[in-house]
Amino acid sequence: MPQLSLLAWSLLVGGALVVGFSKTAIGGAAMVAVGLFAMALPAKESTGTLLLLLLVGDMVATWAYRHTVDRGLLVRLVLPVLVGVGLGVGFLALVDDRVLRRTIGAILLVLLGIQLAAARRPLSGTGSRASGRAYGALAGFTTMVANAGGPAMNLYLLRESYEKWTFLGTTAWFFVAVNVVKLPFMVGLGLVTARGLVLLPLLAPVVLLGAWVGRRVVARIDQVWFARVVTACVALSALQLTLL
Repeated sequence: MPQLSLLAWSLLVGGALVVGFSKTAIGGAAMVAVGLFAMALPAKESTGTLLLLLLVGDMVATWAYRHTVDRGLLVRLVLPVLVGVGLGVGFLALVDDRVLRRTIGAILLVLLGIQLAAARRPLSGTGSRASGRAYGALAGFTTMVANAGGPAMNLYLLRESYEKWTFLGTTAWFFVAVNVVKLPFMVGLGLVTARGLVLLPLLAPVVLLGAWVGRRVVARIDQVWFARVVTACVALSALQLTLL
């Protein structure tokens, strides 16, 4: 059993619950888990440990939404996402834990700003190929560096005017593919630790619980109020990370 404080365990359990919920309900909520894990563990270790739990949630989400996915879009995003992941790998190899922690906080604040801008001025219609490549590269970089590619991907899908179930299915399959690609890089960089592997079976049931809850409430949840709560939590997490 990893030696962690009660506060750290509370943050990890809360983050794991959010991971599961975000995978089957509202992807933007995963940014809260990024902040919680980075406060409970060293920043680089938190990135690798969170990735393992995200993969658990990905497996559930891809099964739940296996019939509602736009495979053509996923194929178009392969190259730009790989470019973004490659840039993220280089960045992780160069920075220390303190810089990464603050970078995670800064990324969360920037992505939060993107989400707030989108909420104030809803986007519709089909984006250009150039914008698709840009969003793909941004999603690849942010997911590699901070497991925070959701907002960029969500904003792109909003531009493409996807209905809810196709939106959820395409997002689920996008991130299971990206996270599988990221895993060997995370291992090679030493971000997947022995403690992270011990935490995986302890926290995986919490992820499954969160996914079950998310699947049940996704059709009924008040999106407006939930989005406000998520926004507040992300802002607080990001500010704390950048000030540490």
